[in-house]
Amino acid sequence: MKKLLIAGYSDTTVNYQNAFSALKAAFDTLPFRSLESAADKEISLCPADYDGLVLPGGGDIAPALFGAENHGSRNIDEALDRLQLKILDGFLKAGKPVLGICKGMQLLNVYFGGTILQDLPEHSRLVHAYDKKDRIHPTKAARGTFLEQLYGRTPVTNSAHHQGVSLLGEGLRAAQYSHDFVVEGIYHERLPVFGVQWHPERMCLTFANVRMHDGGEVLRYFLSKL
Repeated sequence: MKKLLIAGYSDTTVNYQNAFSALKAAFDTLPFRSLESAADKEISLCPADYDGLVLPGGGDIAPALFGAENHGSRNIDEALDRLQLKILDGFLKAGKPVLGICKGMQLLNVYFGGTILQDLPEHSRLVHAYDKKDRIHPTKAARGTFLEQLYGRTPVTNSAHHQGVSLLGEGLRAAQYSHDFVVEGIYHERLPVFGVQWHPERMCLTFANVRMHDGGEVLRYFLSKL
C-alpha cells in the first residue's frame, strides 16, 4: 500500500484523510503545532518513509516568504508555512511526487520562486472566494496537460480562495485557468510536481456533485505517480 505524508494537522485534514482512505492509500499527518516541537519529531519528516507528499489547503502564506509586505493576507501560520517548505524541500530532493491543493499549490509556487496575488480583484472573488459553501465554476485546461487528459478541455471545479498564483516559479507551467485568468492548475516541467487551486477532496465521495467533475480523478492520477 502506498503511503503519503499529508503535511497538515490531523484535525484540519479530515476530508483529505477520508478521500485517500477511500482510494486505499495510507498516510500520516503532522502531529505537532509548532516548529519548536518539530525538533524531536524529525522521523515524521523523513521522505524515505513515504511514497509522496500532499500539501493541503489552509490559511494564507506569510508574505515575507515570497518577499512581499502584507497586502490582504490573513489567517497566517508562518511556523507551519516554514515547516511545510522544509518538508517540501526534503521530498523534492528525494525525487518523491508532490501534490499541492489550494494553499498547497500556492506554496509550491513560492518554493520555486514565484509570487502570490494576495487578494483577488472583487470580480474574481465573486467567482472564487468561499461564501458559506464552495463556489462552482467552469475552467479551461491547457492542451496536452494532465488535467486535459483527466477532464477534457473544460473541467468544472469548486473554489474557496481569495488569493492566487501571480508570477509562476521556475520550472512551473500553468495547466488550467478560470475564465477570469486565475491559474487553477500547475505542473513542473521536469519534476513529479502537480498542483490544483481547487479542492478535489471536496469533489468526490460524499461531496460528489453532478455540477462538478469528479475530484477523485486527480487524486488517483497522483497516486499512479508514486
